[in-house]
Amino acid sequence: MKKAIQFGAGNIGRGFIGELFWRSGYEVVFIEVDPKIVAALNAERRYPVRVVKDSGDSEFYVENVRAVNGLDGGAVMLEIVDADILGTAVGVNVLPQIASYLAAGLLLRWRSGNEVPLNIILCENLVDCDAVLKELISGKLGENDRTRLCRLVGFVRASVGRMVPVMTDEMREGNPLRIWVEEYDHLPVDAEGFVGPPLTIFNMETVKPFELYIHRKLYIHNLGHAAAAYFGALKGYRFIWEAILDHEIESSVRSAMEQSARGIAAEHGVPLAPLLDYIDDLVRRFGNRKLGDTIERVGRDLPRKLAARDRLAGAVGLCSKNGLPRNRILDALAAALAFNDPASSTISDLIATAGPREVLISICGFGPSGTDLRYVLDRYAFFIDGRSRLGSAIDGQENRK
Repeated sequence: MKKAIQFGAGNIGRGFIGELFWRSGYEVVFIEVDPKIVAALNAERRYPVRVVKDSGDSEFYVENVRAVNGLDGGAVMLEIVDADILGTAVGVNVLPQIASYLAAGLLLRWRSGNEVPLNIILCENLVDCDAVLKELISGKLGENDRTRLCRLVGFVRASVGRMVPVMTDEMREGNPLRIWVEEYDHLPVDAEGFVGPPLTIFNMETVKPFELYIHRKLYIHNLGHAAAAYFGALKGYRFIWEAILDHEIESSVRSAMEQSARGIAAEHGVPLAPLLDYIDDLVRRFGNRKLGDTIERVGRDLPRKLAARDRLAGAVGLCSKNGLPRNRILDALAAALAFNDPASSTISDLIATAGPREVLISICGFGPSGTDLRYVLDRYAFFIDGRSRLGSAIDGQENRK
């Protein structure tokens, strides 16, 4: 039987990629460091996936699965020798760790005579994750094997759109493997990242140029989700669905997404209408209260989410490049500066010591002056003053270029 290896058995690993591999007829081997998850997968050899939506839930089992402890390098290497496809969903900070196992496993694979191309589907929240992982692996190989790496291994970026909530004990209902997901299960991947012909994977679509899909995911989906969190935090909401049901917030989030969509359409020379349809679908999905996604989870990790190429500042730059209005996106960025990040004090500490202007320059990549910088500082001061009646505050602002 065909074998797929999935690095990471968390929300996206079990709740999305593992399912797609299983539906495509693969045995799915999870590489996971949580010993409880590893033990449970090996004992049950399946796990339940609950598709949740406001109109009613359904549940099915992903079958023919097992797990290997990610700390057992020897076992991981052996699995790579005869794998047919790999996937990763481990987080950017873990890529250096799995690169060592991948390099060693690939060497063992090639030394055993297996030079069948192996493609790695990268479900990581990093624009150039393909180049990053390839460089990490390449640095552990000799010259001849680096040539093999280029010839035999594909690094395939993926645009992960499925939303999976953080699981609570109540949601697990006594089963540590149960995972809740939304109905959406489409996976665009970079057609140009494959070595050899792409394998047929359920609901996987090979697309090019992939930068359009990266921008669509980052500057519409991720931007809108983050904007809902930061605007929602200003009003004291706990859940994303609560925020998006607030008409003022929904209008502001949608406007920010639409401004970004216009930037994407201009940048890539594509029609705007499909991007607006995508926004309509996302706003509907954000309102799925069954997902229970929290403001805290979606908004956390500000240093990454405020980075120059990430969801907010990156969209601002795209609109600026194309001479398009971006005031709604700047409003979301200002709200982000006022967000109490539970994961990192980096931004709040920098604001306390050097002021919000320094965050915009050193983190977001703004110039030391300009209308965008002044606008965000004004909006941030407004939000901090506690006058966060979003509708009247935002609707009273003129579009800026």
